[in-house]
Amino acid sequence: MQIIDMRNVTLILAFLFVSLVGYAQEKNKKMTFEVDGKCEMCKMRIEKAALGVKGVKYAQWDIPTHQLSLVVDERKTNAMEIKSALAKVGHDTKELKATQEAYDNIHPCCKYREDDSDDSKKHHR
Repeated sequence: MQIIDMRNVTLILAFLFVSLVGYAQEKNKKMTFEVDGKCEMCKMRIEKAALGVKGVKYAQWDIPTHQLSLVVDERKTNAMEIKSALAKVGHDTKELKATQEAYDNIHPCCKYREDDSDDSKKHHR
């Protein structure tokens, strides 16, 4: 009789643990981090790369502050996956730098490593 009770207790505890872990991950988590870039072309590239990551529901990059604001489903992605996608298209974050090859592939006006000025007035969507 005690064996059956212990099995039930174990099953209940396992179910509670799985429920709590699933609940801890938010479906609409807001996050913000800095992404290097300088113009409207960068903005379009950064937002497109972020939105291309499964689980990213909203992405908006602000040119003057370099802040990328996101709404993500934490059950499907995390900040490092998004930063990796940004690095692949040539944009640095504090934690992850784009390869030189990826950086070299961005448009010459977008070369933020050499010149960090705000070129948002030069390019429009």
